[in-house]
Amino acid sequence: MIYIVSGTNRPGSNSLKVAKQMHGYYNALDVENEIIDLQDYPQNELDGSQYSENKPQKLIELNKKILDSDGLCVVVPEYNGSLPGILKTFIDHLEYPAAFYHRPVCFIGLGGMFGGLRPVEHAQQIFGYRNAFIYPDRVFLINVWKMMQNDQVMDEMAVKLMKDQTKGFSDFVKGLCDTHLHAKHSG
Repeated sequence: MIYIVSGTNRPGSNSLKVAKQMHGYYNALDVENEIIDLQDYPQNELDGSQYSENKPQKLIELNKKILDSDGLCVVVPEYNGSLPGILKTFIDHLEYPAAFYHRPVCFIGLGGMFGGLRPVEHAQQIFGYRNAFIYPDRVFLINVWKMMQNDQVMDEMAVKLMKDQTKGFSDFVKGLCDTHLHAKHSG
């Protein structure tokens, strides 16, 4: 299972729209996938108990999904020159080190004139620190709001890059699993 993480909790976000579009591309390749929408993240339950054995049920469920995943496609919008706080909170409350250790991850950046380059680079630092296998072909959606029509990226080059990443990342994940380098074989 590849989980597509919509990296913000902003209602009606372009991140979620892009995540849904990627969901369709993975479906077209018959790759099992699901969206993790951070609008559903239980921020109101983060009272300190998440650091104890009394974790909120939603955090337990999210941890299990990530630990059982084959890979993660993270859609990262730019907020104030970096990634959204909710995405960092999500990352910080996943099991350490197992959540990302040898787990394949790819990134799609959304933003203005740099297409989310800075937040993707920040995310790569975090995931690299956590020993994830980072897929090198990132996608940057420059001025994403100008590319969107009917809740879909319509720019021909951007769509090609998104589809190419979907195929390449699927092969990358399969290759890591087949050679027993994947997180599921670490331990």
